[in-house]
Amino acid sequence: MKKGCMAIRVGCEGETKQRFVVPVEYVNHPLFLGLLKEAEKEYGFEQKGPIAIPCHVEEFQHVRGIIDRDGAGHGHHQHALHIPNCFKA
Repeated sequence: MKKGCMAIRVGCEGETKQRFVVPVEYVNHPLFLGLLKEAEKEYGFEQKGPIAIPCHVEEFQHVRGIIDRDGAGHGHHQHALHIPNCFKA
């Protein structure tokens, strides 16, 4: 894995989880922080291995595109994205 990157697993319960490698700078972006907060609610802090994000892969890819366009936390974050749609009910 490249320096400055981290591995995460994305997928809702019952879905095949997909592995992504993302820049560590993503943690500076409010949309990614929202995903991490949902992961904390779902799994707690006791995860082993890659961080698991309980979100549909397609929704994560959409969020990832926004973060990449914003410069991984360095842009303006006025997005009307409803992140809760990513998570299981």
